[in-house]
Amino acid sequence: MEYTEELPGTRRIFDAEGKPLYPGDVGLKRHGDIVLVPQPTDSPNDPLHWSLTRKIWHSFLVCFVTALTAATSNDAGAAQYNENLELGISYGSFNTGAGVLFCGIGYWTLLSSPAVYLYGRRILYLIGMTLGFIGGIWFARGQTTSDAIWNQLFVGASESVAEATVQLSLMDLWFQHQRGSVLGVYVLATSIGTYLGPLIASYIADSSLDWRWIGYFGAIISGGTFFVLLFGLEETSFHRDRYLVNDGDRYLIDGVNRAGSDNSAGLEADRPDKEKVAGQPEPQSVSPRRASVAEERLAAEDRPKSYWRRIAIITPAPNLRGLGFKQYFQRLFHTLRIFTFPAVLYSGLQWGAQDAWLTFYLTVEEDNWYGPPWNYSDAADGLMNVPCLIGAVIGATYGGWLSDKFMIWMAKRNGGVSEAEHRLWLMYPCAAIFPTGLWLFGIGTSYGWSWPAPYVGLGFIGFGWGCAGDLSMAYLMDAYPDMVLEGMVGVATINNSIALVFTFTASDWIDASGVRNTFIAIGVLAFVFIMTTVPMMIWGKKSRRWTRNRYQRFLEIRDGFST
Repeated sequence: MEYTEELPGTRRIFDAEGKPLYPGDVGLKRHGDIVLVPQPTDSPNDPLHWSLTRKIWHSFLVCFVTALTAATSNDAGAAQYNENLELGISYGSFNTGAGVLFCGIGYWTLLSSPAVYLYGRRILYLIGMTLGFIGGIWFARGQTTSDAIWNQLFVGASESVAEATVQLSLMDLWFQHQRGSVLGVYVLATSIGTYLGPLIASYIADSSLDWRWIGYFGAIISGGTFFVLLFGLEETSFHRDRYLVNDGDRYLIDGVNRAGSDNSAGLEADRPDKEKVAGQPEPQSVSPRRASVAEERLAAEDRPKSYWRRIAIITPAPNLRGLGFKQYFQRLFHTLRIFTFPAVLYSGLQWGAQDAWLTFYLTVEEDNWYGPPWNYSDAADGLMNVPCLIGAVIGATYGGWLSDKFMIWMAKRNGGVSEAEHRLWLMYPCAAIFPTGLWLFGIGTSYGWSWPAPYVGLGFIGFGWGCAGDLSMAYLMDAYPDMVLEGMVGVATINNSIALVFTFTASDWIDASGVRNTFIAIGVLAFVFIMTTVPMMIWGKKSRRWTRNRYQRFLEIRDGFST
């Protein structure tokens, strides 16, 4: 008999010969040869049962929010020159505003995270668009240095919904074997907003329209998106652990007991402490009392929801007590435990580094390329984001769709067992390509190079942006599949804190060391940060084993808040 350790992030998806798992078990739902994880319930309200068209529409909406908020968070730089001329606001104040932006993104993600479980996903999207509208109007109407700084707090808070809630919404709809591809689309949306936002804003600033229209356009689009989401975005919150369907089988496939039912407890007692038989599914016995409860639940709750219920602004959690204020703060403090998981720290470092280096090359574009020998206009400077976007598209495809195919291939080579660390093999090309891009762009800028070297460097940078974050996020979700929201909250807090530090130091570092030496140094740092993949691959499984009980306890506490 073969054994597979019960471990989050380790799952058997084929038998030892790479053939379909449990081919004779008609109770397991599958996609081709792959057993679906998570197993869909029999509820007609389960988002996993949505039609492909419905899933694509929902994914498009949340990815549009991602692109929009990324664009509005990165377009302020295009207005800085004209703001400086008209209002006399110093560039140091703009850097302070960027720091406030990162504070708004990271810490509002953390502070708002309990609302997703207590009140549903939709409310966070609507609040995010409202904050974006306020930030855009304030940006457009600003007259003082204080205005230029504090409007960025609202703009940053509006992007927070794209830092964790969007990923959770996508995971509500798609299965684990599609995770890399779906996150690739998410990263692509982030890249489109990050790079096209400044490009569009630069054309607005360079046109007959006033620079204030950058803020007005952001507010108009945020307001319009609010109404589209109000009537077109369905709630995907679904409490899967309340259903007994395939508890035992799901336990076998995930390797993590999430149901907490009497039946699951019985299965746990019958297994060895750390191993389970993976050659065939174990029988499951449901007591008559539990079966009756399940039937009553299906009869009472599993009628298809009406359109108006699906777009309710608030969808209260089943265990919500009153307005949920006490539960809110319990969940908030509980979420802080997320920072004790090594995979969260690793993923946060990878995303944080990308945001940090973004500050450096955008600063150099804005400070250096307007002068000789290039003498770029706002529009020409904005066009420098195009090679970054091209590289990001390639990187998101590499880190998304290709990584899913790679995971399946690796599982077949590994006796049918998929390990979360398999995905990290794809980080090594990024460790070579991304620093090379920083060196080409930085050294090329220092020596006044024109086409093609600095632009090739920007393309390499875009590739790293597109794949490093995608792969590290997918790894985190593979390692702790039932902790998606909290994991992304931890990543957002870490990465924006790192970005905050580098935002305040970037200009001073460049002034003190020069563009060439600064980019040589950050290229080395980028290589070192990405190569933390090596210890993660060596000790990643050990860390998952070490945190297994903590992870299980984290989920039990999170799902048990009722008072």
